[in-house]
Amino acid sequence: MQRYKILWADDEIELLKPHIIFLEAKGIDIVPVLSGKDALDKCKSEFFDAVFLDENMPGMSGLEALTQIKAYRPALPVVMITKSEEEAIMEQAIGSKISDYLIKPINPNQILLSVKKILQNRSIMTEKTNSGYLQEFRTLNMELSDNLSHAEWAETYKKLVFWDMQIQGTEGREMREVLETQWTEANQLFSQFIKKNYEGWLNDAGSDKPLLSHQLLATKVLPLIDKKEPIFFILIDNLRYDQWKMLEPFITEDFYVNEESHYYSILPTTTEYARNALFAGMMPSEIEKRFPAIWEQDEGSRNQHEEELLRNFLERNKRPIKFSYNKIIHQQQGKNLLDQVVGLIKQNPFNAVVYNFVDMLSHARSDMDVLKELAPDESAYRSLTSSWYNFSPLRDMLKMLAARGIQVVITTDHGTVRVDKAHKVIGDRETNSNLRYKEGRNLSYEESKDVFSVKKPNRFFLPSKTLSSSYVFAMMNTYFVYPNNYNHFVNLYKNSFQHGGVSMEEIIIPFVHLVPKK
Repeated sequence: MQRYKILWADDEIELLKPHIIFLEAKGIDIVPVLSGKDALDKCKSEFFDAVFLDENMPGMSGLEALTQIKAYRPALPVVMITKSEEEAIMEQAIGSKISDYLIKPINPNQILLSVKKILQNRSIMTEKTNSGYLQEFRTLNMELSDNLSHAEWAETYKKLVFWDMQIQGTEGREMREVLETQWTEANQLFSQFIKKNYEGWLNDAGSDKPLLSHQLLATKVLPLIDKKEPIFFILIDNLRYDQWKMLEPFITEDFYVNEESHYYSILPTTTEYARNALFAGMMPSEIEKRFPAIWEQDEGSRNQHEEELLRNFLERNKRPIKFSYNKIIHQQQGKNLLDQVVGLIKQNPFNAVVYNFVDMLSHARSDMDVLKELAPDESAYRSLTSSWYNFSPLRDMLKMLAARGIQVVITTDHGTVRVDKAHKVIGDRETNSNLRYKEGRNLSYEESKDVFSVKKPNRFFLPSKTLSSSYVFAMMNTYFVYPNNYNHFVNLYKNSFQHGGVSMEEIIIPFVHLVPKK
């Protein structure tokens, strides 16, 4: 058993002898001192796992000692012990970044609990998390063996995300490897579920179906607009459900979550299809018929008309309201928008904002070795997202909106998945470049459980360049690579985050309605 060494400063330390004996029997060695100055001197000459400081000592007080100890050893955990319940003293101690705060009289078990919380927190969390996940593992396995509905699949995915984020903060890899295996199995089954049901959702009016991209605004947003209160609709491109859960603690400093739900992205799970469908309230082939000029553009340029599509959607649904549309691609645009927020609130009942950062992060990660090092897996990818948010103009804008009592919707158009299994495909020069889906004539590929092929695009409401055009979607963790220079591109994109295909991460995505606390 690991023993800990703790410095305990109290001018009445002799009265605490029974406590010290109890703690030493529990594997905690106590070094007693009688004053704040002695505590500071000891911290300069020896190493300790933690310090207990009495607040009211003659000479250098506990608070004074705390300040100087933290200046010398900022990472050393300090527990403040005091007879006083004065709020000012508590705030001063908390402001000095104490690890715990105990009020006399104290008993040995309080001290032991504080030590465990500070020094054994991670190992205890690991043990409890692993135990909890093993119980859930069996439940999830039974659920996966059932014929799940679209709503049950969403709940299963959210459970997997929960345990992934719980295990993220624990020690060891054993449970992570078990979870990764279960996640892979779930994604295989989910992909087959989509393959079996997606066409029916689009064509069978009577089937049980999830909310899809082209239905989101009419179902979720128009009812909010009709309440005649200003609202900001913020679409963070490529935001997965787990990334939302990383941002949630920061955002809920200023907002209550009035609704947290999900919807299913259409296929392909890319910006030009899913986001256009969202703003237009139409499927891609319907957009092509009504706005043929959009689909005549090159791949990557078809998402330049979202404001026009949104205006048309509002007019078709008899809501010819004033609105604004802003797309943020770099930080300066975000800062410029921040300066306009007050005016937008006054002028428009509805304001749409698209933030492209997370999408750029996934693409940049494929091309930059530094980002691959920074985000080698989902856990690190989530951390990059929260780091971006905390230093972005978006956080400042949300705080500003909360302070002015403005409701906010946060959602996305699709998610992204980490790919590591290459699948060879052959297409002509007109075939698109996306790694997770291909559209073109005479596509050649090996039929397998990793591939979802669509021979009749019209049944999937997808545009067709020619009568012989077809689509093929990569499923689970697969990505498409051409035979030319095959090994180079396999290695280039292996373990990168991509979108366009079929996986829980790409398809099951968050919709969040926030109301301000102030």
